[in-house]
Amino acid sequence: RLARTLAEHSGLDRAFFCNSGGEANEAAFKLARRYMKEILGRSSFEIITAQRSFHGRTLATVTATAQTQYQQGFEPLPIGFSYVPFNDIDALKAKVSEKTCAVMLEPVQGEGGVYPADPAYLSAVRQFCNDRQLLLIFDEVQTGIGRTGELFAYQRYGVKPDIVTLAKGLASGVPIGALLATEEVSKGFCPGKHASTFGGNFLACAAGLATLHVILNDGVLESVREVGEYLMQGLLKLSASTGVITEVRGAGLMIGIELVDERGPAVVAACRDRGLLINCVHNTVLRLLPPLIITKSDVDEALGILAVVLMES
Repeated sequence: RLARTLAEHSGLDRAFFCNSGGEANEAAFKLARRYMKEILGRSSFEIITAQRSFHGRTLATVTATAQTQYQQGFEPLPIGFSYVPFNDIDALKAKVSEKTCAVMLEPVQGEGGVYPADPAYLSAVRQFCNDRQLLLIFDEVQTGIGRTGELFAYQRYGVKPDIVTLAKGLASGVPIGALLATEEVSKGFCPGKHASTFGGNFLACAAGLATLHVILNDGVLESVREVGEYLMQGLLKLSASTGVITEVRGAGLMIGIELVDERGPAVVAACRDRGLLINCVHNTVLRLLPPLIITKSDVDEALGILAVVLMES
């Protein structure tokens, strides 16, 4: 039932369940490579990801993560991954070679600093992958399941991937990961070629099904869009009044606040002392990922705390 629900609302056809985002991304790598070799008869194996990306902490996914801070100490890293600047279609076209089998992107980069993809860029990537017979993989571990105001962030762009990976919000805190793929690409896996010990267990799938029922039927997506826009407008006003914010960006309830300098950790600590939990990446970006059921009243309280802290920082 969970697989059927995800397929119905994603535009994809097949689901594989596992236990985490990293495990889902590992499955995506294996599926992409095996599809190229066994179905298309090509020896290509390389996966291109974007600079500032984050795809997990296993050896392969940390290699796919184009941030050296997560890779240091784990060398030698596996071969088969290369990186290009995000939102730069020309750089991607220049990087592709006969070794390339797939492009993997986050529709909104999370750990990298909350950078949304340009709509024209994602459309161009999709067309380029079609032209070159490359697979397009979207890592929606952070952006998926309503975070951006759509069930999947790629639905904001009207760009359909060949593979999408999910985790985090899918089961409301119960460990689960998922890979969704088109019928054609799923031919790359046959029985025995990939598995997950606890993947698809009854507890995780029941939690996932219940989560989707609430998100799809209780007005959650509409609320995320409305409250997310309310929060964004409040932050833009805060930017104008405090003088320490250079940019506010994001989608739905996934927002990044770029600061003028590396005061981010101090701001996070001061907010926590006042009862507001936020996150900081790269010391300069405050990352806001509030619960999807947050209200405008909650936003007002958060903005009040953030205003005081920023004025004092």
